[in-house]
Amino acid sequence: MSNGHVAARMRRFAQVDVFTQRAGYGNPVAVVFEADLLDTATMQRIANWTNLSETAFVLAARGGRADFRLRIFTPRQELPFAGHPTVGATHAVLEARPQLAERHRLTLECAAGLLPVRIERNGGSPRIFVEAPTATFEPTAASLAVDLVLGGASLAHAAPRLVDVGARWLVVEYADAAAVRAMQPDFERITALTTRERDVVGLCVFAREPEGDAAIVVRAFCPADGIPEDPVTGSANAAIAAFLRDNGRLAAIGPRYRASQGREVGRNGFVDVVVDEAAGTIAIGGDCVTCINGTIAL
Repeated sequence: MSNGHVAARMRRFAQVDVFTQRAGYGNPVAVVFEADLLDTATMQRIANWTNLSETAFVLAARGGRADFRLRIFTPRQELPFAGHPTVGATHAVLEARPQLAERHRLTLECAAGLLPVRIERNGGSPRIFVEAPTATFEPTAASLAVDLVLGGASLAHAAPRLVDVGARWLVVEYADAAAVRAMQPDFERITALTTRERDVVGLCVFAREPEGDAAIVVRAFCPADGIPEDPVTGSANAAIAAFLRDNGRLAAIGPRYRASQGREVGRNGFVDVVVDEAAGTIAIGGDCVTCINGTIAL
């Protein structure tokens, strides 16, 4: 194989830890640039190879309506939207494209549509907030099954809900944060539950933690997608915010709050959530750290 042919198959590659200020924490996402000529099968193969919860591919936007386009893959499937890949990939794009360095707003295109991105710059690294797709709710009969797979901790008063924010989550609120942190879930049963519940991406659980360093504690389980516990999950936190708003529970926490996730798997991270009730929007965001910059041979 000639050197020219090898060079033509190289793509810029980054790996970004999302929802953290420290490398080695938060949730890593792989970002592959100049992905326009890659087909779906190749993207899926790369996502399976990176073996991260998601890999994001950066493409040119279509129709001039966005600044860039993303396709997002887990090791097993493409997702219309996911939170930490959109935040982490935007961070990588800002580093790769100096012409965007002073921008405070961008538009991102993904399979779920056009998403507004807001960038907070306060002298340090930019903090990135992505507006999640509008949440929709579906009925679920998961209450008894949830009790079986998560070990009998006390549920809060609101019933479990299936929430679709581009990624579909079964959302369950518990009464006690310590019980959420101590859970030893049955991953085989979660796989069966989430598959039966119209192929949701996973089961996310949360509880208020008024005395902690965040307003709520969150855990997200996605064993059917090859991810037993996702460290820090943007789309799950968007689904939780929609759950709180729809159940009249947001007032007790406030429209802007912080969620703690990942501590139980050694990846302590924080997701900042902003709910604009007047506009009906939910944005998730936070800090990012680039851990790897280089090229990938395809």
